[in-house]
Amino acid sequence: MSTAKKEYKRITTKTLVDMKSKNEKIAMLTAYDYTMAKILDNAGIDVILVGDSASNVMAGHETTLPITLNEMIYHASSVVRAIDRSLVVVDLPFGAYQSDPKKALRSAIRIMKESGGHAVKLEGGKEIKDSVKRILNAGIPVMGHLGLTPQSIYKFGTYTVRAKEEEEAKQLKKDALLLERLGCFAIVLEKVPAKLAEEVAKSLQIPIIGIGAGSGVDGQVLVTHDMLGMTHEFNPRFLRRYLDMFTEMTNAFKKYTNDVKNGDFPSEKEQY
Repeated sequence: MSTAKKEYKRITTKTLVDMKSKNEKIAMLTAYDYTMAKILDNAGIDVILVGDSASNVMAGHETTLPITLNEMIYHASSVVRAIDRSLVVVDLPFGAYQSDPKKALRSAIRIMKESGGHAVKLEGGKEIKDSVKRILNAGIPVMGHLGLTPQSIYKFGTYTVRAKEEEEAKQLKKDALLLERLGCFAIVLEKVPAKLAEEVAKSLQIPIIGIGAGSGVDGQVLVTHDMLGMTHEFNPRFLRRYLDMFTEMTNAFKKYTNDVKNGDFPSEKEQY
């Protein structure tokens, strides 16, 4: 059972580890702009992820691959300016860290210096360990990401559940342990069997944040635009829509259009 929520003045990487030790669940959502981040921070969200999902949600790309480091810094800067409490984690985009640890460090330093973000997130395990080590050695906090790693979508060829087979599950557990040993402060597990995710969460001291990874982990993350129902084509099993903003906003826009065309807006009280 999760304990009663404690009020934290400011969320840090240490706060998240403390929350895990107290069985307090971690709430994480995405933001890409100042206004949304301000609302999330005010609502008490623990971690705000400036995700490379901005490539899909904000720019309309089919995958996360096209978004650039400069674009991630722009989005992250907008988010950081809104924050009083939440921890801001910024995705390192595809191509910014995978093959060259020196480039990975340069990319992470740019994000931290130019956006003011509090940590970076990288996808992968043993194949990116040198990049993770170099970034951590520079004093930059790193969140890992295992399971379905969207930046590798063309390698996987599908967005289906990962680590269902024994060999892949074993490798995921090894990678999770490796990331903890390297010094990552948390790991996102995406679209893996709930039993496996719970096993990983119980075997590590650092928090495991799930997305499509069941309830046995230390926290949850969703894309804000999905959970608000602003997007409506995306319907995975793990997504709970808390609002139907697509319909609500469409109706509001239609009403505004009608009011303008009918001369009902602006009214006498809405004029100078």
